[in-house]
Amino acid sequence: MAGVHYHIYNRGNNRQTVFYKADDYVLFLRALRLYLVGNTQDLVQNDETPNPTRLVAYCLMPNHYHLLVCPGDSALSHRMQLLAISFTKKMNLRHHRVGALFQSQFKAIAVQDDTYLACLSAYFHLNPVRAGLVDRPEDWPYSSYPEYLGLRQGLLPSPESVLDQFGSPAACRQFVGELSDQQIQNINFLVMEEE
Repeated sequence: MAGVHYHIYNRGNNRQTVFYKADDYVLFLRALRLYLVGNTQDLVQNDETPNPTRLVAYCLMPNHYHLLVCPGDSALSHRMQLLAISFTKKMNLRHHRVGALFQSQFKAIAVQDDTYLACLSAYFHLNPVRAGLVDRPEDWPYSSYPEYLGLRQGLLPSPESVLDQFGSPAACRQFVGELSDQQIQNINFLVMEEE
């Protein structure tokens, strides 16, 4: 539904690696720009004036991804399907593999509470730290957190709906740093419950 935030996620088939090297992450980010946040007329069916989806937050991990989006039209499912098909074909060709790359169709959970929206973005951004990939969330190059802190001027994320709750990048950093283990477990439980 247009105007509602959604947590979209998926993981590799059999929980296997999706992103093998830096170029794979970049390929997915380019596909996000083209299929999800792009305003490409031929991607949208039954909408006279397509509006791009806002990508509020993202985090790509070696075997899964998390996206926080706010669709501007009714074509979110179609856009995600095109993204998954295109990315899978390119990855299969690139890595000499065949078959499904992702475990199943993506999952999408509506997020209607602003506090949960902020917690969810923090959960995304803490994922690489919790997985032991980096010491600080801003060091993971495949998430929107550097844009949240003003460390990178990326054009992909539109984090205003989360950042407006904090007033400054420093307040956002403090919130992410203080996200409790219980809040993380609650979010993790909701995600795992859906899988």
